[in-house]
Amino acid sequence: MVAEKYTPPKVWTFDKENGGAWAGTNQPVSGATHEKILAVGNHPIQLYSMGTPNGQKITILLEELLALGKDAEYDAHLVSIREGTQFSSGFVELNPNSKIPAMVDYSTDTPVEVFESGSILLYLADKYQAFLPTSINQRTTALNWLFWLQGSAPYLGGGFGHFYYYIDEKYEYPIDRFTMEVKRQLDVLDKRLANNRYLAGDEYSIADIATWPWYGNLVLNNSYEAAEFLAVHEYKNVVRWATEISQREAVQRGRIVNRTFGEEWEQLAERHSAADIDEVLKNKPKD
Repeated sequence: MVAEKYTPPKVWTFDKENGGAWAGTNQPVSGATHEKILAVGNHPIQLYSMGTPNGQKITILLEELLALGKDAEYDAHLVSIREGTQFSSGFVELNPNSKIPAMVDYSTDTPVEVFESGSILLYLADKYQAFLPTSINQRTTALNWLFWLQGSAPYLGGGFGHFYYYIDEKYEYPIDRFTMEVKRQLDVLDKRLANNRYLAGDEYSIADIATWPWYGNLVLNNSYEAAEFLAVHEYKNVVRWATEISQREAVQRGRIVNRTFGEEWEQLAERHSAADIDEVLKNKPKD
């Protein structure tokens, strides 16, 4: 259908839902909508999240740290953004922006509260001295790509994903606009990965861990059902990189945590021990 011409009012008012899968939780103000304290488990690290791409970043890194033998045990509590759990008083106190993920580290004398996925990744990489190069040049390169992801992913998720996948009525202009930008971003990644195994060079880092849940899942057709539409086969270096990372055991474990959608073997609402993940992955079909 052809969209009706829209003339913006002099002053915008919130008088209707804006459509799409998340319409019921969208609001133009911040703050808590209901009282509820956050659960606290037995491990030093308490994560409050959901298995979206931003949530997967943190659980993948935590599983990678555990695979290295680091003391990074964690409880991962589900924050259902479909149900508005991110607007509970406990979560808003932890993250005034009401976005997942958020984390508390109780291993220090004074608990450290961290929110925003990029900040959590950097905090954990520094704390455990892992997945971030130590030389200033290589560290800066990794952080360049981490912050590239943090600035680029909203065009993929809030832009392309919203208009192409989530809303029922499709409109040509926003889909064309965000498709063009996503393909440009894929081209940026493809050119970078043409001569580099990973985004920061030869070393797997938090830049890859941040980027894979968004662009890796996209080119592997695990999100938005858009691989054919975007002709992702054109980005062979991104596909090679995405496939390699997908085969890491920690990635396969971390991507299912706080996930309540997908196949049965991809869903683990909450994680309180390694055995929780083991039990779910038992249901994964054999190749």
